[in-house]
Amino acid sequence: MKLNKFGTTALLCSIFAAIQANAFETTARNAILMDFATGEYLFEKNITEAVPPASMSKLMTVYILMRKIKDGSIKLDDTFSVSENAWRKGGAATGGSTMFLSIGDNVSVENLIKGIVIQSGNDACIVVAENIAGTEEDFALLMNKTAQELGLKHSSFANSTGLPHPDQKMSMEDLAILSQHIISEFPDLYAYFKEKEFKYNNIKQGNRNPLLYTMSGADGLKTGHTEEAGFCLAASAIKDGRRLIGVMSGMNSNKERSEESERLMSWGFREFSNIQMFDAGQIVTTAKVWYGKEPTVDMAVAQKVIKTVHNSQTDNIKTTAEFDEPIKAPIKKGDTIGMLKIEIAEQKPLEVPLIAANDVAKVGLAGRFWANLKYFLFGAK
Repeated sequence: MKLNKFGTTALLCSIFAAIQANAFETTARNAILMDFATGEYLFEKNITEAVPPASMSKLMTVYILMRKIKDGSIKLDDTFSVSENAWRKGGAATGGSTMFLSIGDNVSVENLIKGIVIQSGNDACIVVAENIAGTEEDFALLMNKTAQELGLKHSSFANSTGLPHPDQKMSMEDLAILSQHIISEFPDLYAYFKEKEFKYNNIKQGNRNPLLYTMSGADGLKTGHTEEAGFCLAASAIKDGRRLIGVMSGMNSNKERSEESERLMSWGFREFSNIQMFDAGQIVTTAKVWYGKEPTVDMAVAQKVIKTVHNSQTDNIKTTAEFDEPIKAPIKKGDTIGMLKIEIAEQKPLEVPLIAANDVAKVGLAGRFWANLKYFLFGAK
């Protein structure tokens, strides 16, 4: 291998070619398509713009509740009481999305989850907020704190429901990341999102997510609609073991929301594939060692490396192992000693740490003397 002027070793796996992916266009004002496993963005349109999320912001309410279920502080069969405030702000008399709760009801947490993710109940959200934080205002503070913890950079919350408020904003990128967290952190609880109907108080309501009825493999997540936000959808579907997350807002009708979201998801499944490039522990290259009892050390990836690639780009991937050589001993197995950079046209490069695959002990004083003498006489080889 050839040492370049920056002291790094380049491993060229294939020739890098910039072939633009087939373009996709949508009438949505804001949209993102993400591969769940790799986190790659397959499509972006105004994804960092903070916009009214409508009921899609209920995903944060659900996330907080599910996290408390996971840590054991709340159980599915626990009951929450319905206050007059929750009934007045989110109940049947408001004319908005509701679970049809009654003042004084003691509702199981499981039913409240269904009331939020299936029926989009504003009353259910307020009940959850009040029983977790005391007031909806304090719950909004918890929502904002949680958003910071999750790295949601373009979100702010003023309520648990997504009802119009100047401080209630989310970006499509943040909604995709939040959806990814819900799916990965709560795989059992996530199953509620694909249920198509729920009956409470003798009133049966269907899930508003149109993809559950039209697209094979669709199993979530949340619709939204206000006059300001337009028609919105945070969606997820799985096909042949591969999951995509798509979030769109600003559409003009329920029909447009259904058609555009299914078109986006289908395009992603059709045009892109996930390629497993390296197995966990796979040796990528070898580096020279200075002052080592072994002359070289094997460099490996710590975990499986999967990359989402447009189907036109599968033969055009550049992989570069970058590290300072020689690497000074002692070296411990698992030490990070370099970086693997994977580049594909039209995509953000992926950087993966390279670790030592084995220990390399340091030579004693005599060994270091002879190494220095050899370097003085013959230079680095």
